[in-house]
Amino acid sequence: MTTRAERIAAAFKWACLAELEAPKPGNVHVFAAGHRMTADEFVRSAEAAAGPLTLQGASVGARILRAVEETFTAVGANTNLGIVLLCAPLAAAAEADAADLRSSLAEIVHALDIEDANLAFRAIVQAAPAGLGHSARHDVFAPATVTLLQAMTEAAERDRVARQYATNFADIFDLGLPGLEAASRQHADAKWATLMIYLGFLAEFPDSHILRKFDARTADEVRQAAAKFRTSLQAARPLAQLLPELLAWDAALKAGGINPGTSADLTVATLFAHRLRTILPSARNSG
Repeated sequence: MTTRAERIAAAFKWACLAELEAPKPGNVHVFAAGHRMTADEFVRSAEAAAGPLTLQGASVGARILRAVEETFTAVGANTNLGIVLLCAPLAAAAEADAADLRSSLAEIVHALDIEDANLAFRAIVQAAPAGLGHSARHDVFAPATVTLLQAMTEAAERDRVARQYATNFADIFDLGLPGLEAASRQHADAKWATLMIYLGFLAEFPDSHILRKFDARTADEVRQAAAKFRTSLQAARPLAQLLPELLAWDAALKAGGINPGTSADLTVATLFAHRLRTILPSARNSG
């Protein structure tokens, strides 16, 4: 009989692999590598991070740091910082016997302390995501003086991953999960439903990874293009017909070094939350 931690770890790995199966323009997937990274590296990253992320009783900060460290040991690169930052609180919330996943998540996030922030800051510095710089307040290169929730709230306006902490993962529960349910009804093939979630995030708001690395104009151009592809999928345009266009846009984005990484991270977190609600007795009625 599997333990709850093992079920949570399996849900995390499933979410990471399911996200790779979708042809997400600009991001790494099984159809095409990109940004000097391959799908296999993301598979190995998921395997490496799953154990630390789901270590029963561990703090959120400890989960984040150990998952990033294990990822670097496995692949020597930052492949999953955003995923880890989003999924660590979800994994911790899934351990509890609360009435639903989201209420448990709220308790976890509001209990975060300064040590969680210190550990998360160390993970962020080690991962060194594109566009990481110094901040006037709550700089990750300095010892934390506030809780992880306070630090994330400070960064929420410029970083969509941080915004999830400040809003109790509103984008996941209010946009991602309802979108996944609707897309799953329309598309029998799971990878197309996953693609709809990715395009949904990308079309809804400028991707903060693109904003950090480029500028608002580039991010908005990508957002508008994503909205057009989302409309085509919603209109039930033949998927075989749409795939070449998706892959052409994918190649163009990658040639320009444009990676909508935040939208991909939110997609993994949505899939993870979806699986947690399905497999965990304490999470079946969440939302």
